[in-house]
Amino acid sequence: TKDQIGFDALLREIDGTDTFAGIGANVAVALSLANAKAAAAALRIPLWRHLGGSFVTSAPLPLGNVIGGGAHASHATEIQEFLVVPTGCSDLREGIFANVRVHAKVKEILTNMGISCGKGDEGAWAPAITDREAFEVVTEAVDIVSDEVGFTISTGVDIAASQFYNPDSGLYESRDGSGRTSDEQIGYVTELIDEYGLVYVEDPLYEEDFESFAALTRQMGSSCLICGDDLFVTNPSLIGKGIIEGSANCVLIKPNQIGTLTDTHEAISLAHRHGMETVMSHRSGETEDSAIAHLGCAFGCVFIKSGVVGGERTVKLNELIRIEESMYERK
Repeated sequence: TKDQIGFDALLREIDGTDTFAGIGANVAVALSLANAKAAAAALRIPLWRHLGGSFVTSAPLPLGNVIGGGAHASHATEIQEFLVVPTGCSDLREGIFANVRVHAKVKEILTNMGISCGKGDEGAWAPAITDREAFEVVTEAVDIVSDEVGFTISTGVDIAASQFYNPDSGLYESRDGSGRTSDEQIGYVTELIDEYGLVYVEDPLYEEDFESFAALTRQMGSSCLICGDDLFVTNPSLIGKGIIEGSANCVLIKPNQIGTLTDTHEAISLAHRHGMETVMSHRSGETEDSAIAHLGCAFGCVFIKSGVVGGERTVKLNELIRIEESMYERK
């Protein structure tokens, strides 16, 4: 069990394909994680320390979804996720609490506006409002909660632009019938970053348009993380292409996209060696396993996307708090 690389290589040998088309990436990552957990248990150390070693001293900040739309709630905003991250917090406990307060404040503001709404796939509110209205609601909620808690809470988005890009027309097509060219989409995203002080923008452009990603990163990469999810799909080959073209300064990491811990570590290490940040991520359909909290700490991710509310989300946040507390105990 202690030979993680060998175990993961055996999984690939058994599967016999490059993409785990045989046993499936979900089975592969479950087995890979089970092996790592068994090794950590045998050594009587937590998973994050087994994978990251003795020099792990910090945990990723929680990046939480408070308004959702797109593929997660088709009747709501076109932008898929409106995100908050407690960049000014002194510890994870108060940071996670701040995200929960923003989530609750968003609901309060929407109610005062006469807008009723349920929740989307990841527990974010899914009101039938425009993107601009959502930005205003989140900005107001963040300002109020920042004053309450006494530290900065920053904002970000997952645009998931491939969802409304039409490859036949070459346009980003909105529900109102309007369309934007790639250059116009870059201008639109740049405007959002400037106007709302966004610190994180995920998938702002079509997933195969490395060139336009690079243009946006050149313009805004010094002030904002331009993150590739659909652009890279946790694939080291695509991350390598993005490095060559300068397409992003951040990579979203989803372990079950690539299949094993060895592959996940390879993707993260490649990004870090070339000065890119990484964000560990849950999936819209989740379990109550908390392993990604350990992976985010062990592998040095700057943020972790694990939601704000819901049992399958909070189990990861609670684990992050416990991990950080155990780090403090070692100092």
